[in-house]
Amino acid sequence: MTQTTGAAGDPPYLRIVAAIRRRIADGELAPGDRVPSTRQIAAQWGVALATATKALTTLRLEGLVEARPRIGTVVAGSTPAAAPARKRPSPAPDTEPELTLDRIVRAAVEIADAEGLAALSMRGVAARLGVAAMSTYRYVPSKEDLVLLMADAAFGEARPADAHGDADVPEGWRTRIEVGARTLWGLYRKHPWLARISPLTRPLLLPNLLVHGEWMLSALDGHGLAPTTLFDIHVLLYSHVQGLAVHLELEADAEAATGQSEDQWMDSRAPVLQELVDSGRFPTFAKVVGSFEDGYDLRLDALFDLGLGALLDGLAPVIEG
Repeated sequence: MTQTTGAAGDPPYLRIVAAIRRRIADGELAPGDRVPSTRQIAAQWGVALATATKALTTLRLEGLVEARPRIGTVVAGSTPAAAPARKRPSPAPDTEPELTLDRIVRAAVEIADAEGLAALSMRGVAARLGVAAMSTYRYVPSKEDLVLLMADAAFGEARPADAHGDADVPEGWRTRIEVGARTLWGLYRKHPWLARISPLTRPLLLPNLLVHGEWMLSALDGHGLAPTTLFDIHVLLYSHVQGLAVHLELEADAEAATGQSEDQWMDSRAPVLQELVDSGRFPTFAKVVGSFEDGYDLRLDALFDLGLGALLDGLAPVIEG
């Protein structure tokens, strides 16, 4: 693709803005079409991720593009007439927009929701907020610390008690476990990057995550379980939620890398699948796959429900026995 650039003296991000703006004005990118992601821009134009983020932020402020969670940045529904790029002078230190830790965390969550955790950087957050690149470090010492703050904020967006109200806690261990697991699943659905922050063997010691843990442990407490057994069950239930949720972000990454949706990717592998079925080496697999009338639809929500029900059925004799 031939890139349309701005004036030679423009900073790199403005030249990127001019190129994408021209593609939108020419109709090459229509409303709803995905524009290049920060990583694609960085690779295509040979710039840093922070520069790519600044370019997308400028386009967003102009109303040309909008961020959609788990889809990425797309051309806005109605695009204003193209205008020449305007240089915005860097704000003086005493006029820099007010910066708070809450604004930094919220901006970082928005980036991770829209483009995945891999697209997150301290410079990118600063660019999104329109502040100097090093400003965020006055509030958060590193990206790793920022991710923990993001996770704590995300886990705090919903509590199991919210489903019934603090004064109306459901009775019965099974009902309480179901409420707690579904609350966590909803948060992972909203913020897919959450599931990939830390492995199960290195638990996140975050106050808002422990709110969920306290709910699950209190549901299991009082049934005569040994402390180790009680905690093992708690970890097993959490691993079911997190283990499935990991695939939300993995699928989003795969779609961004290949440009194919899950269905498109499977369609492209149809010849390979047919070859395996016809080989005769896997008769049960061939029988099951051949019995699908309209193919198999991998539904993570349905798998979550099926797995949770099976786990609780199997655990019932242990908890109640």
